[in-house]
Amino acid sequence: MTKQKLVLIGNGMAGMRCIEEILIHSPDCFDITVFGSEPHVNYNRILLSTVLQGSTKLEDINIHSLAWYKENNITLFKGESVTHIDTKRKIITTDKNRETRYDKLIIATGSSPYMLPVKGSDKEGVLGFRTIEDCQEMIKISKQYKKAAVIGGGLLGLEAARGLLNLGMDVQVIHHSGFLMERQLDRAASAMLREELEKQGMSFLLNKHTDEIIGGNRAEGVRFNDSSKIAADLVVMATGVRPNVNLAKKSGIETNRAIIVNDYLETSIPDIYAVGECAEHRGMTYGLVAPLYEQGKVLARHLCQIKNDGYRGSVLSTQLKISGIDVYSVGEFKENQGAKAITISNMLDGIYKKVVFREGKIVGAVLFGDTSEAIKLSQMINEKKDLSQAEKVQLFPSQHEKENAVTSMPLTGIICNCNGVTKGAIIEAVQKNDLTTVDEIKNCTKASGSCGGCKPLVTDLLTYIQSDEFDEIIEQKTFCTCTHLSEDELVREMQQYQFETVQQVREILKFKDMKGCSLCEGGLHYYLDMMNPHYENNRHSLFTTENEQAVLLHDGTYAVVPQIHGGLTNVQELRNIANVAERYNISNIRLTSDQRIQLIGVKKEYLPLISEEIDRGLQQLYERTVKNVSVYIGKGTCICQYEPALALSNELDKQLEYVKTPCDIKISIASCSHISENVTTSDIGLRRIDRGWEIYAGGSSAEARSGELFYVAETNEEAVEISCSLIQYYRETGNYLETVGSWIERVGIVHVREVLFEVDNREYLMKRLSSERSRAITYLL
Repeated sequence: MTKQKLVLIGNGMAGMRCIEEILIHSPDCFDITVFGSEPHVNYNRILLSTVLQGSTKLEDINIHSLAWYKENNITLFKGESVTHIDTKRKIITTDKNRETRYDKLIIATGSSPYMLPVKGSDKEGVLGFRTIEDCQEMIKISKQYKKAAVIGGGLLGLEAARGLLNLGMDVQVIHHSGFLMERQLDRAASAMLREELEKQGMSFLLNKHTDEIIGGNRAEGVRFNDSSKIAADLVVMATGVRPNVNLAKKSGIETNRAIIVNDYLETSIPDIYAVGECAEHRGMTYGLVAPLYEQGKVLARHLCQIKNDGYRGSVLSTQLKISGIDVYSVGEFKENQGAKAITISNMLDGIYKKVVFREGKIVGAVLFGDTSEAIKLSQMINEKKDLSQAEKVQLFPSQHEKENAVTSMPLTGIICNCNGVTKGAIIEAVQKNDLTTVDEIKNCTKASGSCGGCKPLVTDLLTYIQSDEFDEIIEQKTFCTCTHLSEDELVREMQQYQFETVQQVREILKFKDMKGCSLCEGGLHYYLDMMNPHYENNRHSLFTTENEQAVLLHDGTYAVVPQIHGGLTNVQELRNIANVAERYNISNIRLTSDQRIQLIGVKKEYLPLISEEIDRGLQQLYERTVKNVSVYIGKGTCICQYEPALALSNELDKQLEYVKTPCDIKISIASCSHISENVTTSDIGLRRIDRGWEIYAGGSSAEARSGELFYVAETNEEAVEISCSLIQYYRETGNYLETVGSWIERVGIVHVREVLFEVDNREYLMKRLSSERSRAITYLL
């Protein structure tokens, strides 16, 4: 197979994350060439401020080494810029007159710092803050000069100013607005930030507009439009960035503020794509790590011909990287368009928290002094979760709860948003690889390796793991006492040998007890059934009427349950059940807790006749299956529609009938948002909301554990598809007798989302589920 020629223009974070993802999905599909205008390997530009502040070394921000490029057969041209794209001949030309052909082209040219067009901006000592060279030049200047001015009181300007302070310079921050970081903070949080920075030695000139950089060949000061001026030997402009679009524009690619792309990062020219800060998606450009990585992931899957839903945009968040100051902002922080806020202000301890709501959902937040809830709030915003009054109160934990945040966090809790790394993944990496430092965790899992905002949380988790309190050991146990193999090892061996009988498994894998026990008897049958599509035809006990459709009672009679999908029946079916009961002298009829009808006291000889005469037949009663779907309708004064819930339960019951699972599954459906009981504490719960269905997964009434909001489906059809594909993926990857909640904790809810959010994966899982259900029905008939 001939490889396609893939060319990447730009050796930055977004483009290279796309390449990483391509290497994961289709490592042999492309011949990859990368052009980078900077004379470096791929590095983390976000962490330049920490280098300037002295907390990180330059070599520590490199993402990939030269050896990595060679190991992955990537041709890298450093310090070489692409100057022209011939979109018809599919050839790019560089400033070194190199011509390279492409089949697919990715533009990831990023952005450049905006330099104010004022007199003197070209003088020596006037810098932007964007590259390694900028960082090195500031360090060099600080050794000779002591007065610095930073133009721009936004995120980057404040981080640069903090770094210059650490280098021993006197720093004044010039800002056109009346308060700092006005795009990310409200006035209250901004005032607290300014006060804290002034304590650290920073001074501010607000409501100032620069008119000229004064001096001879090099900068000596800044003059403002009100004729006032200050002395400065170094002037750093941190007034924003501009997407690098000139190459695209002169090549005929459609641009606006940046290069216009669709949900699959395609530009207006076929086979040319754009990601990162140079791309404009639905009118938005992004400069944050998480959105750029998400764009790279979507584009990679598209190029590898893996179906996906495309990129839908991201919620903006900001975290200030200045030692000793915790500031976090996400989403909408202003109270407009009907939004209202819950605010806590503790001036004594320097803590300010504001969470903004609209129609019961969190849409934004500002945190100062304590950002421990940042990840939780960000996830709630992304999930668009409706919050009860009690849940709103719990948004602000007590100091004791805060101190135990990492301890109480579930294994599926996200530690690193940029790379989707969970608490469980970090614990497993630490235990398996004997990791002892945050840097080792970063190298192994990528947690804290991107924006660095989660580093304190990773540090807290490592401290907890190394403490005497830690007891969350992730270990492999033997499947049962009959074998020395763990469950994962047993399944791998069974897949390798493709066994056909339980006895073969025990003999070849040298079980200690060839008769087995109750655990391995059921487990081996279950795994053989999952791995071998013809296995059930060799089993005589799988679908026998007596054992699978009836329960033997103490008096020798049986109990059966007529099939009623979703608990929804009608007069004709009820009359049919009553006639059957009367015909065969069944005097006891019970309404079960799961909304079904049970006929009690059936004689054995009548079982086949009753099975035939009941309109829908009898319900299968074998263990480890999807139990009846239960529906909960509003109470009291609630007048919400209940018909969609009944229709959904009916369809789910039909789709999941006869399907065996690793452990019993309980599905609950609430007809409206006023109902919360049973939905979040079921294995799978669905609750009707204004825009569709909230789908919760992993709850447990037995352990009083709430499931996590997994997905929001807009239609009944989408809710059925997500729920059924979730169950099928659980069937294929869950361990025997492992509940849905335990399975999600083990594999991680982020991983499950990544699998099921891909349309192609859902289609595959639904086909598998349908095929296996049809096979079971065929065998029954």
